[in-house]
Amino acid sequence: MDISYIINELGEDRAQYFNAIAPPIVQTSNFRVGSVAELKALFDDEYSGYLYSRGLNPTVEILRKKLAALDGAEDCLVFNSGAAAIFAAVLANVRAGDHIVSVERPYTWAARMFDVILPRFGVSTTYIDGTRIEHFERAILPNTRVIYLESPNSWEFKLQDLRAVAELARAENITTIIDNSYCTPLFQRPIGMGIDIVMQTATKYIGGHSDTLGGVLTGSGAIMKKIFDSEYLNIGSGVQPFNAWLLLRGLRTMPARLERLTHTTRQVVDYLKQHPRVESVLFPFDETFPQYELARQQMDGACGLSSFYVRATEMGQIVRLCESLRHIMMAVSWGGHESLILPRCASIEPGDFDPSNKEHRMLRLYTGLEDASYLIADLEQAFLKAWP
Repeated sequence: MDISYIINELGEDRAQYFNAIAPPIVQTSNFRVGSVAELKALFDDEYSGYLYSRGLNPTVEILRKKLAALDGAEDCLVFNSGAAAIFAAVLANVRAGDHIVSVERPYTWAARMFDVILPRFGVSTTYIDGTRIEHFERAILPNTRVIYLESPNSWEFKLQDLRAVAELARAENITTIIDNSYCTPLFQRPIGMGIDIVMQTATKYIGGHSDTLGGVLTGSGAIMKKIFDSEYLNIGSGVQPFNAWLLLRGLRTMPARLERLTHTTRQVVDYLKQHPRVESVLFPFDETFPQYELARQQMDGACGLSSFYVRATEMGQIVRLCESLRHIMMAVSWGGHESLILPRCASIEPGDFDPSNKEHRMLRLYTGLEDASYLIADLEQAFLKAWP
């Protein structure tokens, strides 16, 4: 199915809403039914039609169809945040006494679920270096029910061989879940590589404007209905119609934004690689990246996020670098129009800074929609102030 068709036409029956080019926000809490029989059918299976906007809603429905098609999946659910989507995907596939294999140092709220919430119910998690398939093989136990992946992750951009992991999991009857937020479906389609459930945070590249939150799950119709009937309805974490409308708006321009981001990021990465205050740069599509060949095999592109290590001897140099930036803002997240920087040392006490620890000298940079020369000039003046 053509991407242009998916983004601009799929799911949009304009004759049903006055031939409006932009679909309306169906801002309603519930829906009228015409007969007791119809009401009973909806009570028996709320996934079959519109009953209450905690479940299905027409504005959300358009977004669901587009996102499922982009991922090459049968179905999709949209949540009000990426954290909510992760929670529902994992919770729907474990029960008391089960075991999870996860890549090491996953997204903060995935780790919180694995380390704090699930142990209350006897569910344990083993963290592994996911860059080698044998690490998965050794970690699997008889009660392993879920393998949780992030490829690439959002700091070091470590990859997993998705086809190999999917094949191993199928043989062991284990459900695979991946956070695909870095790539989006435009640059990586894990469903086609055998992964069961694909998650992405719509807050980032799909929304694209830093003005709404969202989380996406895609997979088979059976898997999505299973999550809908339990975690989705019970937790009440489905996306609201207005937020779905904002995500639809962002989706229209995502291919153009990613194309520009890709071009800009490449130029900024090249600048950082040659800077005397930069020790090294991490970017999946740079030839120096440790897993460059795997990235080229299973990803169609990389954009936006890169990380770099500075040659700092004290934390104050990193602080001055970040606080001297005039246009690149210091903030978490990524995927919007604005460029952002995030120093890893912000999570440690100044007295604990250790220049021999590379992670303490690590910064993550998101290049937004500004011109590359504009961003490079900002970085250059900040470097000069940080190391006068």
